[in-house]
Amino acid sequence: MTTRTFADRVKVNVAAGDGGDGCVAFRREKFVPKGGPAGGNGGAGGSVYIRASKDVDSLIDLYYRPQQRAEPGGRGRGKQCHGRAGRDLHIRVPCGTETRDVETGSFLGEVLEDGDTLLIARGGKGGWGNMRFATSTHQAPRECTPGEKGETRTVIMELKSVADIGLVGYPNAGKSTLLSRISHARPKIAPYPFTTLHPVIGTVPFDDFRTLRMADIPGLIDGAHEGVGLGDDFLRHIERSGFLIFVIDMAGVDGRDPLEDFSNLRRELQLYREDLASRPYLVVGNKMDVAEALQNSASFEKETGERVLPVSAMKGEGIDQLKDALYRHFFGSA
Repeated sequence: MTTRTFADRVKVNVAAGDGGDGCVAFRREKFVPKGGPAGGNGGAGGSVYIRASKDVDSLIDLYYRPQQRAEPGGRGRGKQCHGRAGRDLHIRVPCGTETRDVETGSFLGEVLEDGDTLLIARGGKGGWGNMRFATSTHQAPRECTPGEKGETRTVIMELKSVADIGLVGYPNAGKSTLLSRISHARPKIAPYPFTTLHPVIGTVPFDDFRTLRMADIPGLIDGAHEGVGLGDDFLRHIERSGFLIFVIDMAGVDGRDPLEDFSNLRRELQLYREDLASRPYLVVGNKMDVAEALQNSASFEKETGERVLPVSAMKGEGIDQLKDALYRHFFGSA
């Protein structure tokens, strides 16, 4: 089975279309002496936009096609014919894509919802034909103007996943298994760390047809805020999640300490962005089907004062209780 390559940060060279040149021409028809100027204006060049699409989940297409150019405008022609306007270029990107100018570092904008558009390079205006220069005292102008150049710039496009809930945890804590149990997502699941190499978003359905978007963030390790491991390349996907779920391996598999894991995860988020520490969250104790997990969970609650919601993602236990807790937080009581 082939796996689709994922890209969430790309550099793209964009060029809007140049405006078409104006035309110098005169009307020449039988029985129409001194027909006057008839040179049309040039067409406007096409602009470059990015458009958010729910059907796109990666910037990989732009990674392989980093040169994006809109169509130029057509030249003006005689017989008062204006040039054709160049077609705009709409680049489809995932919802949650930010764009910055590489040269100036300025923030150009972001597209969050399906269908949102953002102008990133404006097409040039068309030049004037000699028709535009005709006056009562200047009846046979031979002037025209060239079309304006379209904007060109190099931009960085960066995807920050848009989700209501972000799953945070160490590698092999069971985040992907939990996502597969609670949503329609089917992430890759295997019994070894770093199975998840890019964010996966699933839709959590409820009985009243309401839904929430949940993002499985690749496992973090100590120093992630400084780029260690998968690092801040994936920490940024948590930025748009208004609610966090800390998935803690309460069984202590691989010699892990649940209390230490929770403390370190909280610290990594705070060091990456101060406001992440103040976001509402829920602690989910996973692998509760393992004998040691019950005792570890009791010690965890006593030391931290946090209430742990016990689940076994592998066996599907506790999933309904987790969904109930999420529903109450986002929608209130049923």
